[in-house]
Amino acid sequence: MIVLGFDPGTASTGWGVIEQEGNRLCSLGHGCIVTSAKDPTHVRLRQIYDQARGLIKRFCPDIVVLEELFVNVNVKTALAVGQAKGVLILAASEVETAPCEYSPLQIKMAVTGYGRASKIQVQEMTKTILCLERIPQPDHAADALAVAICHTHHNSDGMRAVRGTVGGRGV
Repeated sequence: MIVLGFDPGTASTGWGVIEQEGNRLCSLGHGCIVTSAKDPTHVRLRQIYDQARGLIKRFCPDIVVLEELFVNVNVKTALAVGQAKGVLILAASEVETAPCEYSPLQIKMAVTGYGRASKIQVQEMTKTILCLERIPQPDHAADALAVAICHTHHNSDGMRAVRGTVGGRGV
């Protein structure tokens, strides 16, 4: 099963792709979709959408997963992140399976076993789980890989049952 995870943001949207074969997880790639604050919102959203579609075409994921929006004190930021999340969900509509969302608490629990884990603890465990030499950079990319790991821990058997496939390639 191939999982494409996103950590939505308008300035920087993290992405990470992992492949699950049995109990083994391996990173296929990670990075960030970066937009300029100098560009109008519609241009930035289009860039996020186009690059997300490009990632979907490149990696052919079985599912796209996203971190749920964490509403903090800054409502303006939360609305902008919500817009980025919306275009990611639209891009994910090209994948046969509906996208899934996970809260920061669910992600921390799945990756570290502790819902109040620090960002560095999640990053260290992401590195360990995926057998990487160093913590994935930038931070948003590490977060996206953690979202993908969370999905494999929650839904790996259910994915195969729903799709009737292994790794999206047929049984």
